[in-house]
Amino acid sequence: MQRSRNTKIVATLGPSSSTPEKIRALAEEGADVFRLNLSHGSHDDHRKIHGIIRAVEQEISRPLGVLADLQGPKIRIGNFSSGSVHLASGQPFRLDLDEANGNINRVSLPHPEVLTVLSEGDAVLLNDGKIRLEVTKGDAKGVDCTVIVGGDLSDHKGVNIPGVVLPLQALTPKDLIDLPFVLDLGVDWIGLSFVQRAENVAEVRKHVAGRAGLMAKIEKPSAIDELDHIIELADGIMVARGDLGVEVPVEEVPGLQKKIVRAARAAGKPVVVATQMLESMITAPVPTRAEVSDVATAVYDGADAVMLSAESAAGEYPIESVAMMNRVVEQAEHDPQYRTLIEASPTPPEANAADAISAAAKQVAETLGAVAIVTYTTTGSTTLRAARQRPTVPILALTPIMATARRLSILWGVHCIPTNDPRDFGEMVERAGFQAHEEGFAEYGERLVITAGVPFGTPGATNVLRISVVRK
Repeated sequence: MQRSRNTKIVATLGPSSSTPEKIRALAEEGADVFRLNLSHGSHDDHRKIHGIIRAVEQEISRPLGVLADLQGPKIRIGNFSSGSVHLASGQPFRLDLDEANGNINRVSLPHPEVLTVLSEGDAVLLNDGKIRLEVTKGDAKGVDCTVIVGGDLSDHKGVNIPGVVLPLQALTPKDLIDLPFVLDLGVDWIGLSFVQRAENVAEVRKHVAGRAGLMAKIEKPSAIDELDHIIELADGIMVARGDLGVEVPVEEVPGLQKKIVRAARAAGKPVVVATQMLESMITAPVPTRAEVSDVATAVYDGADAVMLSAESAAGEYPIESVAMMNRVVEQAEHDPQYRTLIEASPTPPEANAADAISAAAKQVAETLGAVAIVTYTTTGSTTLRAARQRPTVPILALTPIMATARRLSILWGVHCIPTNDPRDFGEMVERAGFQAHEEGFAEYGERLVITAGVPFGTPGATNVLRISVVRK
């Protein structure tokens, strides 16, 4: 199943899209990676869905990635006696540790570690930022606030505290149960929510222990401050624009998106742009023009993947949403301006053999008119460096490890092919030509550029570049 685009599509699965028929249809329409949102559903639900994905993968003979998104330390208020209240601008309102149901004057915020760091003048945002409070004073049991922007507030709404680094662990008790479960399940990526500092990523890396790629979700201003260090420690980055757009002024989000994408590309780490990309398709069969432009902007920026959330998980048109995103991405990449914009943010090679060979492979392929770059890889590092160069031809990743193929399925421009390592140079050339022809990327007589590491099968040892011709 060959894609005619470089940018990948991540589709979240949920009530609207969890049957074998729906998951297969999503893969056929363009989904390259499936996201399991651990904020919803039971372990049995996710185990069943994961099994369906792997069965579909066998049917279509194409590696499919699975991203398990941890819930993270979500901060929420308690309940109200009446289920909801209407807060008026200017009125006092208290957040406290009292477990009793709330009313027009107060509500429980059962997070003492959060209350202790709030001080006079701090902003507290409720219900995705729709309601804004300002702290006036605090004590050991809670904080008194003034309602700056009022509105309706109901049970269990989320709380955001922009500009404050909260003393929260990277993994909640729920995450500590979910993480080993999904690792044992065999997912390919772990999404780490609510990253505040680089040490959050370092802490979770110890738990993951290389069993999956670790994707840090950037949704807090404090994470922006440590962006380079977070990118260094993570295997991938997600621009989580939902909470990010609450934590920072919404008009800053487009610039931050470009900054994050550019930094991840420079480091050679895959970057996903997520949240509200085709939001209106939750209930409508077609998106707004602004949403189409939003998806195209992420493509022009050179993001590795774009993601659907509720559109594919709980919306009325999950398959149509993936098909629409596929068409938008294809159209953007066929735009004559696309290459100009991609090349506007070049990524010079680092001073090592793998980068030197990857950069040379791109130049040789373009100079000689080769139809593809073939990378032999064990861990995926060779292919990561090739994709970092954003070549004008497809990248075929040949690997003996299925887990590597699945993890690379999120990577820009990469078509993954599980196959055995070659025993010598002759077999290396022959197998590259056979696979390129078999997968529909090359005709007999056309050129390939091949990169590999010798001895074959040695992780991280890219040291060979070979030009070959596809032969019968």
